[in-house]
Amino acid sequence: MGIKIYNTLTHGKEDLVPRDEGKIAMYVCGPTVYNYIHIGNARTFLNFDMIRRYLEFSGYDVTFVQNVTDVDDKIINRATEEGDSPQAVARKYLDAFEEDMAALGVRPPDIAPRATDCIPEMLEVIGGLVEKDYAYESGGDVYFEVSKFPGYGKLSRRNLEEQQSTGQTEEESRKKRNPGDFALWKAARSGEPSWDSPWGPGRPGWHIECSTMSVKHLGNGFDIHGGGQDLIFPHHENEIAQAEAYSGGERFARYWAHSGMLNIEQEKMSKSLGNIRLLREVLEEHDADTVRMLMLGTLYRNPSSFGKDSLAEASASLDRVKNCMFEMKDLLRRFASSKSSPTCSEREVHVIDFFEQAERDFRSAMDDDFNSAAALGVIFGLVKEINIYMGEVQAFKSPAAKLMLSEADLLLEKLCGALGLFQGGFQGKPARSAGAGAEGPEAHAGPTREQLIDLLLSVRERARQTKNFELADSIRDGLAAMGVRVEDVKDGYRWHLEW
Repeated sequence: MGIKIYNTLTHGKEDLVPRDEGKIAMYVCGPTVYNYIHIGNARTFLNFDMIRRYLEFSGYDVTFVQNVTDVDDKIINRATEEGDSPQAVARKYLDAFEEDMAALGVRPPDIAPRATDCIPEMLEVIGGLVEKDYAYESGGDVYFEVSKFPGYGKLSRRNLEEQQSTGQTEEESRKKRNPGDFALWKAARSGEPSWDSPWGPGRPGWHIECSTMSVKHLGNGFDIHGGGQDLIFPHHENEIAQAEAYSGGERFARYWAHSGMLNIEQEKMSKSLGNIRLLREVLEEHDADTVRMLMLGTLYRNPSSFGKDSLAEASASLDRVKNCMFEMKDLLRRFASSKSSPTCSEREVHVIDFFEQAERDFRSAMDDDFNSAAALGVIFGLVKEINIYMGEVQAFKSPAAKLMLSEADLLLEKLCGALGLFQGGFQGKPARSAGAGAEGPEAHAGPTREQLIDLLLSVRERARQTKNFELADSIRDGLAAMGVRVEDVKDGYRWHLEW
């Protein structure tokens, strides 16, 4: 059984059969860099990061291309508002976008073409469409004539009457042959960026960018074209028309995948409601793993809700996994010097079978159209079984405990890693008895950072013993602010880094 993907073009799940065996060529529409991205934008980029990671986890060699729209009406308007050049505005918000993606743990694309670097290729495509009579010049603009392309509407499943363009200016209406025709090239206006063309100075329309850049880097018939559901019409519909008209009918993209919309507290996110949340603001209040856990908790193409309750649930779910990892690593350090027997009890054989089945179930969930919500359910079931086993280990001192816990630790990190969780790793420190010295030569071999943390915590233990709770709390809170999580346990304390 291979991976199945929901194809928006056919409105059904299909076997993912790559153009080239063992390889996936993937294009995702990137940002128009005129503002900081909001949490809805972030969901789309995170979803395709998850899909990319799982494809690689499954053994595919993935080439991931994501464009940058750095010339557009929105950028020009923002430049006017900020009193700066469109180029400076685009650079500012592209830098911010890259910072935000890094903070969220979204990997950068393999190739990130900018629209302004691909003007010659766009002019070549536009010229070809004019030559093939799919496009026409009008007053310095060039428009694609939708009625000339028989397959127009096949992605969005709209008929010509439903495709009438709205919100266009009187000048645009006058220049077009049909209301649904869209711009490939826009004549230059005073003070705007422009390039020379056979139709006079101007700049490309938005839609021509993606069809040109995707084919330039991936070729026709590449595997997956992704983006938000709001791009299905008109953007992706127009991309198909341009690309396939230019190529003479050669298939543009094999599978179309679309990320669902994100609501804020069950309401549509919009400027009119004033409920737009910028990603960078959210990440000031919540860590990236919590946001990722929330996003992964819904199938990527379904609508999702973002708010206080959903974030609290995601945080609690994340803590279940983190606490299990914490306990495992703590127990493994306690067993570090033990010579565990490879002989397993009947109970432990059952646990091993459970682990193997959990990985199969995880892959089955993700193979079914990247169902991260079902995959997380498998991880939570695995956490429950590990917690039960750890309780048994501490009660009965199994000689195979080190082997079993090592396997559990590796499996849990492996499955979480496939979804992009805990990208910074998961570091921990064992429980220490109050006032007790470190045991074994390895205790003195750690880096200075760990020694300082232990020193502070030994001071905190002495403060607690002398009932100086104000000092003890101050040390704990100070360490927490630096990303050091401290837990008091029966025989002392333990800590781990949350960096």
